[in-house]
Amino acid sequence: MRNLVPSAIKVSYLGSTYDETPNLASTATAEESIVIAAFDIDRGLIFAASEDALFGVRIWRTPVDPGEWNAPTLCGSFNAPNSKVLSLRVIGESAQLILVTRSGDTVSWQLDESGNFISDPDIIGSVDSGILTVEWSPDDTLLVIITGEDNLILMTSTFDVLSEAPLHTEDFGEDAPINVGWGSKETQFHGSIGRGHLKPSTQPTKQVPEDPQDDGLPRVSWRGDGAYFVVSSLPKSTNARGRILRVYSNEARLQSTAETVAGLEPNLSWRPSGNLIASTQKEIRAGPSDTQRTGKHAVVFFERNGLRHGGFNLRGDDGDYRIKHLAWSSDSNVLAVHIERAQGDVVQLWTTGNYHWYLKQEISTPLSIRFTSVNWHPEVSMRLLLTTPSQIIQRDYAWETCAGANDTGCVGIIDAQQILLTPFRTQNVPPPMSSHQLPLNTPADASSRSSLSLVPSHVTLSKSHDLLGAVWQEGRVMLWALQTRITPGRGTVMNPILIWSASLPRECQCRQVLVSSKGDDEDHMTISAAILGSDVGGNDKIFIHDFERVTLPLKPVSETSTRNVSLQQKNGRLIPHEIPEHLAWQAPDGSIFQVQGESPSQICSFMEHCPSSQRVDTQLFVGLSAGGKLYTTIPTADSVTLAGSVNSFTIASGFVVFTTTSHDVQFAPVESVVAALISGHVNGALSSTHGENKMGELPSQAWEKRRVERGSRIVTAVPSTMSLVLQMPRGNLETINPRPMVMEVVKGDLDAGLWRKAFMACRKHRIDLSIIVEHNQQLFMAGIPAFVEQIEDVDYINLFLTSVGRSQLQAEVIAKVCDSIRQELEDRNLTKYVNSILTAYVVKSPPDHEAGLALLLRLRGVSPGLVEDAVKYIIFLVDADRLFDTALGMYDFSLVLMVAQHAQKDPREYLPFLRELRALPQYYQRFKIDDHLKRRAKALLNLSLAGPEYFQEALDYLDTYQLHGEALAVWKGTDKYLDVLGVYGAWLFDRHEYHQAAIAFVEATDARRAMVSYERALEWQELFELCLKERLSDDEIIETAYRIADELFSKKRFGESARVLLDYAKDARQAVNALVRGNEFSEARRIVALHAMPELLDDIVLPGALDCRAQIGDDINEMRDQLSKQVARLTELRIKKVEEPNAFYNLDDPSLHNIDVMTDVSMAPTAFTRYTVAPSAATSKASKKSSKTKRKMERKLGSGRKGTVDEEEYLLKSLTKLVERCAVTQAEDPYIAGEIKKLLPHLFQLSKAHREEGVALQVEFDRLQSELRGAIEDVWKFKPDEQPTPADSWATRMEEKAKEQLIEPLQRVPKPEMSISEWGLKLLQQKLTP
Repeated sequence: MRNLVPSAIKVSYLGSTYDETPNLASTATAEESIVIAAFDIDRGLIFAASEDALFGVRIWRTPVDPGEWNAPTLCGSFNAPNSKVLSLRVIGESAQLILVTRSGDTVSWQLDESGNFISDPDIIGSVDSGILTVEWSPDDTLLVIITGEDNLILMTSTFDVLSEAPLHTEDFGEDAPINVGWGSKETQFHGSIGRGHLKPSTQPTKQVPEDPQDDGLPRVSWRGDGAYFVVSSLPKSTNARGRILRVYSNEARLQSTAETVAGLEPNLSWRPSGNLIASTQKEIRAGPSDTQRTGKHAVVFFERNGLRHGGFNLRGDDGDYRIKHLAWSSDSNVLAVHIERAQGDVVQLWTTGNYHWYLKQEISTPLSIRFTSVNWHPEVSMRLLLTTPSQIIQRDYAWETCAGANDTGCVGIIDAQQILLTPFRTQNVPPPMSSHQLPLNTPADASSRSSLSLVPSHVTLSKSHDLLGAVWQEGRVMLWALQTRITPGRGTVMNPILIWSASLPRECQCRQVLVSSKGDDEDHMTISAAILGSDVGGNDKIFIHDFERVTLPLKPVSETSTRNVSLQQKNGRLIPHEIPEHLAWQAPDGSIFQVQGESPSQICSFMEHCPSSQRVDTQLFVGLSAGGKLYTTIPTADSVTLAGSVNSFTIASGFVVFTTTSHDVQFAPVESVVAALISGHVNGALSSTHGENKMGELPSQAWEKRRVERGSRIVTAVPSTMSLVLQMPRGNLETINPRPMVMEVVKGDLDAGLWRKAFMACRKHRIDLSIIVEHNQQLFMAGIPAFVEQIEDVDYINLFLTSVGRSQLQAEVIAKVCDSIRQELEDRNLTKYVNSILTAYVVKSPPDHEAGLALLLRLRGVSPGLVEDAVKYIIFLVDADRLFDTALGMYDFSLVLMVAQHAQKDPREYLPFLRELRALPQYYQRFKIDDHLKRRAKALLNLSLAGPEYFQEALDYLDTYQLHGEALAVWKGTDKYLDVLGVYGAWLFDRHEYHQAAIAFVEATDARRAMVSYERALEWQELFELCLKERLSDDEIIETAYRIADELFSKKRFGESARVLLDYAKDARQAVNALVRGNEFSEARRIVALHAMPELLDDIVLPGALDCRAQIGDDINEMRDQLSKQVARLTELRIKKVEEPNAFYNLDDPSLHNIDVMTDVSMAPTAFTRYTVAPSAATSKASKKSSKTKRKMERKLGSGRKGTVDEEEYLLKSLTKLVERCAVTQAEDPYIAGEIKKLLPHLFQLSKAHREEGVALQVEFDRLQSELRGAIEDVWKFKPDEQPTPADSWATRMEEKAKEQLIEPLQRVPKPEMSISEWGLKLLQQKLTP
C-alpha cells in the first residue's frame, strides 16, 4: 500500500536556457532533435544522440547528478546519409560509446575517464541491407541485430558473429510441446449425433486486418540475466494473422514460439526477473473489419514457453492514442508505458500488488511535444530517463506510504484517477479493495490545457486531522475534508468534500504536497498546505497557503494568506509534520531547514538524504535513507544511526516503530532516543563522523522486538486500537497488536483510572493482569473501590485475582491486594461476590484455606443454597483432599462432611475415621486429628492438654518426632519439665552432641549422666569440677583421670593429658612421658626438677629428645626428596613445551580436525598431552553428567596426574605447599615456637651426643631452606606482566575462557615467599665453624 512519488527531477535543455549568453558550441538548430539517450554507469554520465539534417548525428553529454541543471555538452558528431539512430550504448569494459544507425553503420568513440572523446568516430562495420532493430544484452557481452533482409545476427561485444539465421521460420523451437491427444475432441465420446462436431468447419476464418499504426519493424528484448531474448516480428506470408513472438537462447537457438494473439502490437519488454514478457494488444471485437478495432489497449504478458499469462487494461484515456514503448525498471517493480496522444505524449508508471495493477504516475510532456525515448537506469532501480526533441529529463522516484492521523489510521493509495482510502481504525480492507474510492475529477478547463496529466504526482494525509491533499505535476492542487466515521455502525465510512482547489504557475513542476493543521478551539482550526516544486532553473520553491480560523465542521474555504519561499538548492524534500509551525525542508545532502518567513534557517541534518522522513514534536527528526539506514537527529546535535537494514518506519504511541530486513519489528522509545541524542551531544558519547556510534547497540539491549513475516513493511499504526498494520511482499495485510503499543494504552488508562478499559485490553491481548498492580501500586490500592465498581463482573474479578496470585509480585504485595479487594467485596455484597472472596483467600500467598471455609460456616445459616455453590467453587480452586484436611483441622465435623460430600469422596474412606474421632475426648480427639494431618507441634500441645494420664505417650511422641524444643516450651514451669529435659539430654547424647547433652543433664539435676557426657566431650575441667561437687571417692577420680588422660593422649593433646595425670592421678612419670611425646621438653624438665625425680631424665627425657630429633630429620629428608623430584619434572616439562608446543598441547591431533563444537564425544585438547600414557576415556555416546560426576571430573583435572597439561600447575602448587609446610615446621608466629625452635635448646643442653645431633639437625634444615629458596627463584623466573582489567561482560568472560589454556601456569600460581624469622640457635652455629 505504497505510492510511487517523485523524489528528484533534472532537466537538461539542448539550447542555452540557463545562460543569458548562449553557448555557440552547444546551440541546437530548430530542426535538431534528441532521439535516444544512454547511461554511462562508470562515469556517472548521460550520453544523448540528436539528429539534424545539417549536422547529421551529434553526441551530447550531461552528468547524472540531479543537482546539476547545466546544458548538455557537445562531444562529437557523425554525418552519414539516412543516419537514423537505432541504438546508443556505453560499453564499460572497452570504454566505448557505440552508435548503430538504420543505414547499417556501427560507429564507436573511445572514452577517457572523464567521458571525453579521445578518438574520431570509427565505423566498425556496416550492413548493406540496413538494420531494422538492434539490442544489447544486459551485461553488454552480446548484440542482436536484425537486418533489412530479415536475418537475425548474434554478435559479441567485439562484433564477432556468433550466429546468423533467417528470422522467419515455421519451426516452433526446441521447447515444442508434445501432444499425445489426451483431452482433445477426437479422443472423447460424443455419440452418433455429436460426431458431426468433429468435422472441420467449411466456413472461412475471418482475417483481422493489419494495424495501420504498426510500423512493421521487429522488436528485441533481453531477459535480465542475459540467458534468453525475445523477438516480435510480422511474418511475410499473406495469410498471417498478426505479430509473432519467438524466444531465443543466448546462442541464438530458437526455444519457443508464442501463441497467436489478435491485435498484438510491436511493443516488447522482458521483465528483468524473467517471469513475464510484456507486450501490448489493441482490443479486437466481432463485426465489420472497419469496426473491429475499438481503440482500447491492454498490456498482455507471456511466459518463456510462449503461453499467455494475464495482463491488464490501460485506464485513464479514452481518446485516440497508441502505445509506443514499454520498459521495466531494473528491479522489475515498475512498468513504464509510453503513450502517444494528440495532445501530447505521456508515460505511465504501473506497479502490481495482490494481482492488481495500479497506475501510480503519469508524466506528461511540456508544451505538447513528444517523448523520443524512455528507458530506466540499469542499476538505480527508480531512476527514469526521458528525452524530448530538446530536453533530457531524469526523474528519480521513491516509495512512500500515505498514512494519516493516528485517530483514524487512514491510508491513501493512488490508482489512476482515484484515491483508494481505508481507515484502519474501523475497517481492515485488504488491497486492491478499499473502504472508499475518491474520484479525481478533471477541472472544466482541462481541455484548454494540453498535456494535462490525469494522475496526481503526490497525495498526503494530515498527521493531526482528517484532511487529504493532492497535487498534480502541472500545479493543480486539491484539498478534501474526509469526514471519516470512527464510531461503529452501518453507513458510509467517510464522506469527503472538496474544501479548496487552486492552480499554481504551469512552469513550476510540483512533486510534493503536505497538509498540516492544529485546533484553535473546539469550533475553529488552522490549516496549512505546503506545495514543493521546481522553478525553470531547477531550484526548489515552496508555495504555502494558510487557512486561519476555519469554522468546524469543514466547508469550502479560501486561503487567508499565501507566501512563496525560494530555495537555492534542488530536489529537496518537505518533512511531514503535524502542526503548521513545524514545516521543515530537507536538502539533498540531508541538511534540515526550518521554513519560517522567506529565509529558511538550518537547524540540524541527517548523515545523508532520507526520502522518507518525519518530524516528531518540535525536536526529533527521523529519516530513512535509500540504503536502509534509519537516522535520528535533534537541533544542535549530530545525526545518529538508529538502526541499519530498515525497510519501513512510523511514529506511534511514543515509539519509533521500524521493520528490518531480518524480519522483525522494533520499538525504540522516543524519550530514550531523545535522551540519548542529548547526552551524546553533551558528553560526546555519540559521534556521527568518526567510527561507529554507541546507539547501534541499543536495539539488542533495551528495545522490544517482535518477529514478523519475511519482507513485512509497515502500512500504518493505530494507537487507539493498539494495532500495527503490516503488508507482506505478496500484497496481503496482517494486523498485529504489539505489546509495547498495548502497554502504552493500558498505562494511560491506568493513570486515568479507566480500570475496566485497561482490564479488557490486557485480557484481550493476553497480557498478565498483574500489570494493573505493578504499574502504580499506590494508585491501584487507592482506587480499589473504583476498580471493583467498574469491573463488577464476578468472573472478571476472579480472573484478576488468579493472575495476581500467580504473578511474580512479592508475597506481601499479593496478600495486601487480595485482602483489600476481599474487604471491599465483603462491604459491597457478600452473597454476590462470595466466589471472588473465596478466590482472594485461596490465591493469596500463603493461601488461607481455613478463612475460606470459615466464610462458608458464616454463610451456612444465612443462605444454605449459596453455600452449596460456594463449596463446589472452592473445591474447583483447591484440591479436594487438601480442602478435606483443612476442614478436618478446624475440628468441625459438619464442615468436613459437607466438603467430603461435594468432593464426591467415597464414604467408606472417611466415615469410619470420623466415627472413631467422635468417640474420643476433646483434646485427645484434636491430638489425633493433628497427628493425622502431620501437625506435630499442635498435636503435642493438644496431647499435653488431654491430662496427666497421657504424659508418657507425650514423651514417646516428642521423642519420636523430635519435638524437644516445642516440648520444653509446653511443659516449662510444670513439674514435668525435668523429665522433658532428661529426654532431651538423652536425645542429644545419642546424637553425639555431648557438650549440649551435659548441659541438659546438669539442668535436669542428673549428675551421673552429665559426668558421662563431659567425659565423652573431653571437657575435663567441667568433669572434675562436677566430680568434686558430687564427692566421688579418690579411686573413682583416679580411674576417671587415667581414662580421660588416655583419650587426650590419643587426640595428641599431650599437654592437657599431662596436666590431668599430674593433678588428679598424681602420676609424674606418665605426665613427663606425655610431655616428651608432645615435644614439650621444657615443661617435662620442670616437673622432673619439681618432684625431684632425676631418674625420669635418663629414662624418658634423654631418649625422647633423640626420638623427636630423628622424626624431624625424617621429615626434612622427605621434603628434600620431594623438592628434587618436582624440580626435575618441571624442568622436563618445560623443555618439552618449548621444543614441541603443538604436540605438547595435542593441537595437531588429526582426530580433532574439522570440529566446530567440542562435545563429550571428543576429549578437550587441554585435558591430556601426547605424553599421557593413560588410555583414552572418550566414548562413542554422549551422556549427561550429574553434578557429582562433574565435581569428580574437576578433581581429576586438578589432580596433576603425570602427562596431563595441568601437571605443571599442580607441581607449582605443590612447591607452594612445601614452603608453607617448611614455615610451619620452623615457626608460624613469633610467640609460638616451632618444632625445631623448641627442640634445639634442649639438644644443646642435655648431653654431648644430643648437642651433636642438634648441630646436624640445624645443618640439615638450613640446607633444606637453601635448596628450597634456590628452587623457588629458579622456577619462578618470569614475573607475569600486569595487564589492565577489561570491562566485565559476557564477551570478555568467554574470551578469557578461550585463552585460559594458553596462560602460563606461572601466571596462575603466585610465587611463594620464604619466611625470614629467626629459628636457629647461635651457639650451635658457632659449633659449625672450625
